[in-house]
Amino acid sequence: MASAYSRKTSEIRSAGLAIATAGLIAGTLDLAETLIVFGAKSPLVIAAGLLGMQNASRGGAPIYILGVLLHYLIVFSAAAIYFAVSRRLHFLLEHWLICGLFFGVAIDVVMRMIVLPLSAMHARGPYQYHELAHGLAAHMILVGLPIAFSVQRFGRVAEPEGENVGR
Repeated sequence: MASAYSRKTSEIRSAGLAIATAGLIAGTLDLAETLIVFGAKSPLVIAAGLLGMQNASRGGAPIYILGVLLHYLIVFSAAAIYFAVSRRLHFLLEHWLICGLFFGVAIDVVMRMIVLPLSAMHARGPYQYHELAHGLAAHMILVGLPIAFSVQRFGRVAEPEGENVGR
């Protein structure tokens, strides 16, 4: 009984570490890239997805902080999704490099096709080729890869009892 409890505690700690590391690294890289490319008001645009552009454009520290928090919420959610799916699809851990790149593509597509159109900004495109290419590359390298690597590195899959017998 104590063994099952300690294994469960270890799995929870592993999940927390993997998701936290993935979210912090990917979120920070992506936010830094956004600030460099689009300017210091980027968090206000992120907050506008929830508040609408007119309300967010008033600015101020609380709305800026809200934008940063929303950004990290999205990235931590993506990390949690990758972690959860990797519990069933072990190839996500075994082939984290290629899966991370594809996960970055998936994040970019979900953001452009679902999140932005449903946000208060109702952004739908059409997008310029360079915007699409830049967004895909940024999400693949700065978001997908750090999430996949962190989950592979820190999100250990516990082996069921008896599986290591005979090794």
